[in-house]
Amino acid sequence: MSRELAKTYDPQEVEDRIYDFWLSGGYFHAEPDPEKQPYTIVIPPPNITGQLHMGHALDETLQDILIRWRRMQGYSALWLPGTDHASIATEAKIVEAMRKEGITKEEIGREAFLERAWKWKEKFGGRIIEQLKKLGSSCDWERERFTLDEGCSKAVKEVFVRLYEKGLIYRGERIINWCPHCRTSISDAEVEFSEHDGFFWHLRYPFKDGSGYIQLATTRPETMLGDTAVAVHPEDERYAAMVGKTLVLPLVNREIPVIADTYVERDFGTGVVKITPAHDPNDFEVGLRHDLPIINVMDDGGNMNENAGKYAGMSAMEARKQIVEDLKAEGFLVEVEPIKHNVGSCYRCGTVVEPRVSKQWFVKMKPLAEPALQEVKDGKVKFVPDRFEKIYDHWMENIRDWCISRQLWWGHRIPAWYCADCGEMIVSRDEPHTCPKCGSKNLKQDEDTLDTWFSSALWPFSTLGWPDKTEDLKYFYPTNTLVTGYDIIFFWVARMIFSGIEQMGEVPFNTVLIHGLVRDAKGRKMSKSLGNGIDPLEIIEKFGADALRFTLATGNSPGNDMRFSDEKVEASRNFANKIWNASRFILMNIDGHDVKNELPANLAVEDQWIIDSFNRVTKEITENLEHFELGIAVQKLYDFLWDEFCDWYIEIAKIRLNSDNQETAQGVRQVLVWVMSGTLKLMHPFMPYITEEIWQTLPHEGESIMVSRWPQYEESHSFPQAADNMCSIMDAVRAVRNRRSEMNVPPSRRTHLYIATNDAAMYEAGKEIMKKLAYATEVEIGEDFQLEGAATIVTANAKLYIPMSELVDKKAELERLTKELESAQKQYQNAQEKLANEKFMSKAPANVVEGVRQNAAKLSDHIALIQSGIEALK
Repeated sequence: MSRELAKTYDPQEVEDRIYDFWLSGGYFHAEPDPEKQPYTIVIPPPNITGQLHMGHALDETLQDILIRWRRMQGYSALWLPGTDHASIATEAKIVEAMRKEGITKEEIGREAFLERAWKWKEKFGGRIIEQLKKLGSSCDWERERFTLDEGCSKAVKEVFVRLYEKGLIYRGERIINWCPHCRTSISDAEVEFSEHDGFFWHLRYPFKDGSGYIQLATTRPETMLGDTAVAVHPEDERYAAMVGKTLVLPLVNREIPVIADTYVERDFGTGVVKITPAHDPNDFEVGLRHDLPIINVMDDGGNMNENAGKYAGMSAMEARKQIVEDLKAEGFLVEVEPIKHNVGSCYRCGTVVEPRVSKQWFVKMKPLAEPALQEVKDGKVKFVPDRFEKIYDHWMENIRDWCISRQLWWGHRIPAWYCADCGEMIVSRDEPHTCPKCGSKNLKQDEDTLDTWFSSALWPFSTLGWPDKTEDLKYFYPTNTLVTGYDIIFFWVARMIFSGIEQMGEVPFNTVLIHGLVRDAKGRKMSKSLGNGIDPLEIIEKFGADALRFTLATGNSPGNDMRFSDEKVEASRNFANKIWNASRFILMNIDGHDVKNELPANLAVEDQWIIDSFNRVTKEITENLEHFELGIAVQKLYDFLWDEFCDWYIEIAKIRLNSDNQETAQGVRQVLVWVMSGTLKLMHPFMPYITEEIWQTLPHEGESIMVSRWPQYEESHSFPQAADNMCSIMDAVRAVRNRRSEMNVPPSRRTHLYIATNDAAMYEAGKEIMKKLAYATEVEIGEDFQLEGAATIVTANAKLYIPMSELVDKKAELERLTKELESAQKQYQNAQEKLANEKFMSKAPANVVEGVRQNAAKLSDHIALIQSGIEALK
């Protein structure tokens, strides 16, 4: 694939061609290999309804960095891709498309609807996969899976039946979260809470015997139609005599009891709570303890049903308004108190969730949660950063039974059948044809489908062939690193952990790397409502995938949010251009020479320094990656390549490249190639496209950089003394340049340089470097020099002297510096007078005072610098 490098780097010309090269070479594919260690990442499967956003871009970039690094380290590295069928979101899109055609799913029936759904999936489902490829994702696309494919479906049925047979799945009437818009149940983890303005309606419920009222408050007056009791705390002396008495429910005239239950908080409000078992999860538990009736007053669409009496047919909000008016008219409304409270909404559509009693399928969670908690406590699964373990623990310790049935058609249909003749229920892996109890063939399958997260929970092993005992499953499970955002610890991470333990006998991964959100430049969460979303594909089109990836890795630290801006991507693109230009310089200088990608026998001090520096940064970056410190690793790469290699070594290398000594020039060519080639390997996981393109043009072995060997720390490449010596030489160069800059001396004006030092050999080795980079005509080195009219520069182990007469017109420079000193002193005096002025200090804003104070300090330093220059001239 070798080719010459164009004058400028064009990502649009390079990226698609390189990606096709990788695909055709099969470099993404992994197989079980007894000679290698496995390293496995399963992709958090994006929804088939999804479009690539910045969250995806970050998530996939981090995974790709890890998988490319491990692949280069020699692991059989599998990044297993796939997509999720996304029951609620997908069905909603298809239903909406049908609505525009004027038809409903009920009109066409289940089979015709599913036929439409599969056609939609074939048309749109692969869109996000193609977008991931644009990012450079090196997934093993030969193994791409889908949560509704044959293998995953087989695994889902197997798990359902196993859990049912163990008594861990059951069907019953319990309180669930209901989305009136999606018309389906959703789990606790799918409810998002946010603060809203609301009201406490304080109400009086009268006693049947006419002895008075009991007062309580509610945020949802419409649910009072389903009240079946009023509760007080059993130790609340205020209400002890009322327990057991009967109330008459306002507007409904139903008799309900006063009960005692420890659920009630005595110190909250009046210490009295209305109990509506059908519409509140806590009330439901109270209802079970006291055997209370359950009265559901709402239908599937969130409207009032036949149990709501005269309010039947109204929406919940309409009913609320009318009920409040009626309560007021009949004297039951005491007051209305404005409050702020948390309201739960469906995480998919944002509709307010209605808790309601419904017959659903549930997973009994406590027996599954306990071992999953213990394995994490024992360190079998490590969260990075570890603070997220506490969030996991809290949720698992307080987990409720998981409602897994959904009133949808797109998804895994529950493998349960009902006999229409005797009512027998059959749960089976395969469709039964006769009832085992009565022999009837009149069987009907359960209409519901399973929660999408039920199939996602099996992802680490279902994708590797389970329940069959495949070689892939044996070799690649358990997987290694799960990379995900903190928002799905409950949805997905916890469920994978307990599912892996239950079905496979061991945890599904050993590390969970949690990343934060990508926010906009102002630190705001990206959202449609703010209009601040950024399309990664547009960024790739404008700046290239490497620039986007490098930006997302820069400053990244586990668990923390990051800010994104075009300026940051521009800086990353500039870095890519720096790499490109440095590579072109190397290629121009090795053109026509037989240069091997190996170090020469004889190394100059600068060669030893850059090799030592590369060796050190290799060790540090590898350690950073081991600890998932990707942001630190990428910053070290940036500093090494830009500052040390480009700004220093390449500039120094030009001296020897222009030498008449061909052995010397050839040696520096080899060092340039060797260091650049190794640096490209370190850079490859972060910027795969440009590194592949450049690597192919340099002398190399192998077909692709992505399967080349990751650099390793070598003791033989450690040159600490040379590194120290070179640092001293560079310090001296910087010091001379700084002094010349202070004196406004242009680089073109060169002079003698005298170096007084006890380490003459060190500076003698760097003599040509000092001449070139410190703009010296000659460099003299000795133990001491007695020079008149020379500027003196002191470093850690040398004194450097620059004859002033060779640099400046002494008289003209003294005049210029004297005028500059007078101006600076006048400005400093003005600043001091302001700071001594009590009126100014008391009335001026704090930021203005601080600005004057800082300016005075800068002027003081500037005056000292000018005086130093004048003294040197004198």
